[in-house]
Order: sequence, then C-alpha cells, then structure tokens
Amino acid sequence: MTQIQRSLHRLLLVTAAALSLATLGSQAYAASAEDLNADAAQALQTLYKSNPAAEAIGKKAKAILIFPKIIKAGLVFGGSYGEGVLSKNSQYAGYYNSVSASWGWQAGAESYGYVVFLMSNKAIKYLDASKGWEIGVGPTLVVVNEGIAKNLSSSTLKDDAYAFIFDQQGLMASLSIEGTKITRIKR
Repeated sequence: MTQIQRSLHRLLLVTAAALSLATLGSQAYAASAEDLNADAAQALQTLYKSNPAAEAIGKKAKAILIFPKIIKAGLVFGGSYGEGVLSKNSQYAGYYNSVSASWGWQAGAESYGYVVFLMSNKAIKYLDASKGWEIGVGPTLVVVNEGIAKNLSSSTLKDDAYAFIFDQQGLMASLSIEGTKITRIKR
C-alpha cells in the first residue's frame, strides 16, 4: 500500500470507530431527561465537594454544561461518548452529547465526568448558534487541573470557558477533552 492508501484506510477506520461508538453509546446510555437532570445535579455537587474553586467559578458562570458520565475506550483506535445538560440560571436549558475519536498508542477504558463553565455571553452564543462546539475551535477554553485551580479567583477569571474533569475511574494512559465535539440533542 502507498502512504496515501494507508492514510485513507486509517481515516476510514477512525470514522467507523467514532460512528460505532456514537451509535452504541446512544443506545446504551439513552437516559430520560429526568434521569439526566438528576445525574447532572449530583455530578455538579460531587465536583463542588471535591473542588472549591469549581464552586466559586460556578457562581460566576453565565451557564454550565454538565456531562456526568463520559465513557472512553481505545485500543489503537478509540473514542468517547456521553450525554449532558446545559444549565442557565439553575434551570435546564438543553441537552448535549460529547463525542470524540482518536487513534494512536492507546489501550484501556475509563469513565469520567466533566463540567464546562461558560463565563461569557460569547461562549453561550457560540454554543447556541453553532451546529456543535468543537473543543479547540471557537471561544477560549481552559481545562483546569489542580495547579491552575489553586491560582483561580473571581478576579483572575478572564477566559470564555473553564472545564473541570472529575470522578475518573478505569485504566487509560491519558485524559483530554481536546478533539471533542459537543452537539445539541433533542429529549
């Protein structure tokens, strides 16, 4: 095979893996709106208990995207899927899914939750107006780790969105939400 054929073959496999994961994930985790709302509320409280900086940011956020459970698996080709809720002014304003695909040296499976605090009207407008938010494209997103969280305060918040990953379980070499696409779904 030529290099171009190998590249096209890999692209086809990654696409097939992503579509399979999205299809299987939506069938396996097609929770009702009420269940998803309850899971999101519980996940947000879990994050707030484990990370006081997240709670402080949550009080300043204009909206919050809550993904209580993302399932990620991979063996060379991998992907992740989960469903979440958008909360505005303590009211549920929409439902979204989070999908990603990857390939490379990877093996394992894990689950985790993540919350994205939307700090600006620009971020909310982008989420509402776009046909899906691709992390890394659009408003500025900061993935908050323990080091960053210690230095955050209400006066240092200047980016459009802050993401916190929490409740990690399983065995996977790395964790990232880069390359993730968040798309509105109907409930």
